[in-house]
Amino acid sequence: MPSLTVPPAPHRISPPTTQEKLDYADLAVIDLSKAQDATGRAQLALELSEAMKTVGFFYVINHGYTSAQTERMFDIADIPFSCVDAEEKRLYAAKIKETGSYQGYKPRQYWHIDNGVHDQLEHYNFHRDVTKRQHPEAVRPFLNEIEAFARHSHFNVLHPILRLLALGLELPEETLVNLHGFESVGETWVRFMKYYPRSQADELKTKNVWLKGHVDFGSITVIYSQPIAALQILGPDGKWKWIKHIENALVINAGDAMEFLSGGYYKATIHRVVQPPVDQQNLTRLGLFYFATTDDNVKLVPLAETPVLQRVGIVRRCADADAPTMESWRKGRTTAYGQSQLKPSEEGNVEEEVINGVLVRHYN
Repeated sequence: MPSLTVPPAPHRISPPTTQEKLDYADLAVIDLSKAQDATGRAQLALELSEAMKTVGFFYVINHGYTSAQTERMFDIADIPFSCVDAEEKRLYAAKIKETGSYQGYKPRQYWHIDNGVHDQLEHYNFHRDVTKRQHPEAVRPFLNEIEAFARHSHFNVLHPILRLLALGLELPEETLVNLHGFESVGETWVRFMKYYPRSQADELKTKNVWLKGHVDFGSITVIYSQPIAALQILGPDGKWKWIKHIENALVINAGDAMEFLSGGYYKATIHRVVQPPVDQQNLTRLGLFYFATTDDNVKLVPLAETPVLQRVGIVRRCADADAPTMESWRKGRTTAYGQSQLKPSEEGNVEEEVINGVLVRHYN
């Protein structure tokens, strides 16, 4: 009979939320427990569609994980950083430039941020099939739980959201789900990420920006909410707003692939990471993510058959014939990020690069 016990993980005390008065974004809260029937899904689809057209970020609650399960995953998420030494980390470093994949470690100071300053964050990435590659010894006892987390995030979070987004486009519910197979060839992945405090000199050189404003390259990003404030979104009014922590909630945003597929109806959300507020500045910030991309062979062209796009029109970032596949887009974006030379735009505080013939912007 298989054991019902799980291996012990060092328990990480969650830091307190900030007491600073911050300008928080007003985001929709999507209650997935209401998606159990067609009536509930229809109502949620309207709420979600409005959020995606205006702000692009939203919260999800009642997603099927208890607070204890989420806390356990944050304990596991810290293991690749606190329980693996530098020498072993080098053995499992991702070959980002060579493969266009983040699988493995992204080391600190790999990305250039601004004015000669490089990042102070590291992350460890698992393909949703955790058997795709070897992992550090300290991580191996937890692979079953990490795979279960990937499956939960995929089938109990991602797929229900994709069904609501399809309904918002007046498409059959499974339209987007069918482009995001768990067993398909692709790079949907789990990410554990840790931000470390920076020197005051680096903060001054970058104006407290840890990651420039950008959009994710995939379709949907699932962020498990954590208490250290640092994530901001660029609102419709052109102002940066903070994302507030909600206990055991998810923060969801759309990336480039969703904008391509929806013909611009659902916007890829511009977001950045900045230095935390004063009462959290000396803390390390641990992140738990599920980054979804479509299957690699999906050509990122608008789903033109949707009645919504036929009414409002399609906004294309390139001609359909020139549209990249998910594989070529993710590889192009992955290899270029933090490594390429950006050019100033005619718009203030915007820098640009061209990837696979498509203009990509970064917001300073």
